[in-house]
Amino acid sequence: MSNEEPAAYQETRPGMPHSTPWVRRIAAVALLAAAINLRPAVTSLGPVLEEVRASLGMDGTTAGVLTSVPAVCFALFGSAAPRLARRHSPDRVIAVGMAAIAAGLALRPLAGGTAAFLALSALALAGIAMANVLLPVVVKQRFPDRVGMMTGLYSMALNLGASSAAAVTVPLAEAFGGDWRVGLGAWAAVALAAVPPWLALVRRPAETGTNRETQSSPSGPGPRMTRSLTAWALAAYFGLQATAAYVVIGWLPQIFRDAGLSAESAGLLFAVTSVLGVPLSFLLAAVAGRLRHQSAVAVAVGLFGIAGYAGLWAAPAAAPLLWALLLGVANCSFPLALTMIGLRGRDSATVTRLSAFAQSAGYLLSIPGPILVGALYQHSGSWRTPLALMALLMLPQLVTGWLAGRDHQIG
Repeated sequence: MSNEEPAAYQETRPGMPHSTPWVRRIAAVALLAAAINLRPAVTSLGPVLEEVRASLGMDGTTAGVLTSVPAVCFALFGSAAPRLARRHSPDRVIAVGMAAIAAGLALRPLAGGTAAFLALSALALAGIAMANVLLPVVVKQRFPDRVGMMTGLYSMALNLGASSAAAVTVPLAEAFGGDWRVGLGAWAAVALAAVPPWLALVRRPAETGTNRETQSSPSGPGPRMTRSLTAWALAAYFGLQATAAYVVIGWLPQIFRDAGLSAESAGLLFAVTSVLGVPLSFLLAAVAGRLRHQSAVAVAVGLFGIAGYAGLWAAPAAAPLLWALLLGVANCSFPLALTMIGLRGRDSATVTRLSAFAQSAGYLLSIPGPILVGALYQHSGSWRTPLALMALLMLPQLVTGWLAGRDHQIG
C-alpha cells in the first residue's frame, strides 16, 4: 500500500454510486487504451526520420526542432488541461484528445511540406498532452487505493505502444513498397479504437466529492505549486527525464544507423528500450508506490542512463543491445515521475494542479535539449559531443529525483 493519507482513500469506494466493479473495469480499459496511444505519434517517426527528412527537405537542425515539437505541445496544451477538465470533466477531455490523436495521425502522412507536417503532428500531440496531464487525475479519482499499481499498468501500456510503433513502422512501410506515409498513418486506427471506452466513462462520472475537488480552480483555494520545493523538484525531474526521453526517441535510431546498423536493426534496437519498459514500468511504479521515499529509486534509474550514454559515446556499435537495455531502464524515470506526482498530492484536486504544473513546466524545460542535440550533431558531424551533454544532464536529474522522492505531501 502506498503512503496515501487516509482522506485520499475515502474519495472512492466500491459500492458508492458509479464505483461498481464493472465501472472500474471500464476505467481500467480506458486508461490502458489511452496509454497505448501516448507515444506512437512520436516513436513511429524516429525509425523513418531519415526518409521523412529526405521527402520533406529537412536539415539536421529542423529535424531537431521536430523532435522538440512534442515537448512544446505538451507544455502548451497540457497547461490548459485543468481548465478544460473543470468545464467538461477529465473523461470527456481525454475522449476528445483520443479523437484528436487519430485525426492528426491520419492526416499527417498526407502533408506535402514541413509546415503542414508539423501542424498535423501538433494536433495529435495536443490530444496526447491532455491525456498526459489528466490520466494521473483519473487514477487518483477512480483508483485512489491503487495509485502505484494503476500508474504502473498504464505506464506499461504506454511503453507497449511506444515499442510497437518503433518496431513495426519500418516493416509496415516496407510491406507497402517502402512508403513511410503508410507506416506512420496506420497508427491512427489504434487511436480511434481508444475513443469508445472514454465515451462510456463520460456517462459514468466519478464520485461527487471527487468531482468537486477536480472542479476547484488550480489558481484558487489550495496550495500554490510555485511556492513548493517539492513541486519544483518534480517539474525539474520531469523536464530532465523528458529531455533524455525525446533525445532517445528522436535520435537513438539515427545514432545506430550512423554507427553502421541497418534501418530495421536500428528500429528494433530502439524498440528494445521501450519493450524493456513494459514490465519495468509496472514493477517500478508498483514498488515505488509502496515506499515512503522514492529518492533512491530515482538515483538508481539515473545511473543506468549515465552508463548507457557512456557506452554510446565510447563505442556505439560494440554492444548496441547493451546500450539499448541501459537506456531502456533509464527511461523508466517517466512512470516513476508519474507515480511521485500521484503520491505527492494529498487529493485529486491537488494532483490535478501538480500534474499540470510539473508536466507543463517540465516539458518547457525539456524543449532546448533535442534542438541542441540536433544542432551539435549537424555542426560536429559526430555523436560524441551530444552524448557527452546527455550524460552530464543526468547529474541534475539525480539531484532533482532525490528531492522529488522525499516523503512530503503537497496540500
